[in-house]
Amino acid sequence: MESTPTVPAITTTRILLSPFGMSDADALKAILDEPDIFRYFPNQSPWPLEKIQKYIVHHQNHWGKHGYGHWAMVLRETGQIIGWNGLEFLPDTNETEIGYILSKAYWGQGLTTEAAQAIISFGLNTAGLEEIIGLTHPENIASQRVLEKCGLAFTRRQVYFGMEMFRYARRASKG
Repeated sequence: MESTPTVPAITTTRILLSPFGMSDADALKAILDEPDIFRYFPNQSPWPLEKIQKYIVHHQNHWGKHGYGHWAMVLRETGQIIGWNGLEFLPDTNETEIGYILSKAYWGQGLTTEAAQAIISFGLNTAGLEEIIGLTHPENIASQRVLEKCGLAFTRRQVYFGMEMFRYARRASKG
């Protein structure tokens, strides 16, 4: 049996990025059941609880294999899970993507940007990644703004996950 990797917790001004556990599945399901939460995703169907549990296990294993993955986004003030944010290796393109989803009740407050900036710093400085990419649906202006505020620059339109996406990237600083 594979041991659970040590996932560092990261604290920002308003967010605690913490490892996912199975006890988080119901809170995550409530977020992923929100209307239109997957509006800009290739598959817009809500996730059944079983898929959410597989997602959690996938990211626990991802941490063990790659030294990075997704965190639960927890609002420090209340201790409530409000989404996910993290890094994922894309084997089809040999790239690492930052991805995030946030409960609609917290949109427009800069929380995703705050967490994503900390995660990009972790990826480039601690995990030693040379580049982090971000992918957005061409109409997802809010997500594009998050990536830009995190220092990623638009590189091109490209098909990922069977749909055309805007690809952004940020490379590690040299010495």
